[in-house]
Amino acid sequence: MIDIKLIRENPELIKENIKKKFQDEKLPIVDKVAKKDVEWRNLKGTVDKLRHERNEISKEISHAKKKKDKKKESLLMKKAKLIPKKIDEIETKSKKLESEILEIMKQIPNILHSSVPIGKDASQNVEIKKIGKTPSFSFPIKSHVELAEKLGIADFETSAKISGNGFYILKGDLALLNQALITYAREFMVKKGYEYIEPPLMIRKSVLDGVYSKSDIEAMAYKVENEDLYLIATSEHPLIGMFIDKTLNYKHLPSKITAYSMCFRKEIGSHGINEKGLYRTHQFNKQEMVVICHPSESYKLYEEMLDISIEVYKQLGIPTRILESCSGDLSDLKAKGADLEFWSPVEKSYKEIGSITNMEEAQARRLNIKFVDKDGQKKFTHTLNNTVIATSRAMRAILENYQQKDGSIKIPDVLIPYMNGRKEIEVKK
Repeated sequence: MIDIKLIRENPELIKENIKKKFQDEKLPIVDKVAKKDVEWRNLKGTVDKLRHERNEISKEISHAKKKKDKKKESLLMKKAKLIPKKIDEIETKSKKLESEILEIMKQIPNILHSSVPIGKDASQNVEIKKIGKTPSFSFPIKSHVELAEKLGIADFETSAKISGNGFYILKGDLALLNQALITYAREFMVKKGYEYIEPPLMIRKSVLDGVYSKSDIEAMAYKVENEDLYLIATSEHPLIGMFIDKTLNYKHLPSKITAYSMCFRKEIGSHGINEKGLYRTHQFNKQEMVVICHPSESYKLYEEMLDISIEVYKQLGIPTRILESCSGDLSDLKAKGADLEFWSPVEKSYKEIGSITNMEEAQARRLNIKFVDKDGQKKFTHTLNNTVIATSRAMRAILENYQQKDGSIKIPDVLIPYMNGRKEIEVKK
């Protein structure tokens, strides 16, 4: 959420930013919120005048008492009694108006960073770099579903009977590979200086409102019946929720935290949710990183976090590429972002495996996360998040890129210590 001062001082900047995101239907709400803001400030000014008037009348009443002017005292007392009622009426109207302004403000997209390429949708994202060489095979390759089922290390049919489409059962070596990825990612992030957190798997709507739009909540989040709780879609949300309504000391910034959790998503409207496999699912495992920082450091930390992701996939030996998200592909809270994609030799294309985001102060403003700077001034922090590993997608990438002619799967060297020294998932004889 942007600062309303920007609308007061430079509404054309906001409108130009909306146009860059190809959301022209939102242009009228800039004028709408500006009009409501003027009305709100006028109401606030009226309340201030009434309070001042009440103070002046109190002085006059005191003076009349000293003069023993009962008639004047009585008139002033009657006048004074009317003021609190007027103030209450105006403040009720003011609070309603303030709430309306807040809801409208949530619809206005964050100001894009100057480096963000302009484009209408994901098809116009810009490739920054490729990491690793795509493998070539001298035999007919199989999909990760075929490989997993033939090796007996995943059961998609039974999971569909138990829970429906979008779920999976991992067995034997694939289940161990999943745990190897989780352990590897956790240890990697701790070595990078991130504090490891184990968050709750349920979250209140008040926190979700700070990170999602109403439509996103309805499309993504599983609601717990008769409770003010939702299953988390990513550990980023409880991690950032740890700082809600907090004011930090600038000396304690940046705060770098990482968490592993199971994640749950409805994925309403997502393509491919009815397909078997590990790519798009309702439940998955993910290691996440979140940074809360001083505004002056956020883009240096953005590059640092991106480098961490690059190093992870280099170590895993998974061919990846970085795509800079264009303006139209960034959600409204994001000022800048990029997607990491792995090479799928089966589809002969890159598929998303993670994403990095800098929301600058937009998320902190919604969640009221501040810090006290060197000059003693309270300011909003910047917040960033990045996927370390979504293990289901990483497993798909490993199965496809590390498959061998006999149907076995080579284990990436970096994961061998976490697989009890096992170097491959063998074909059972």
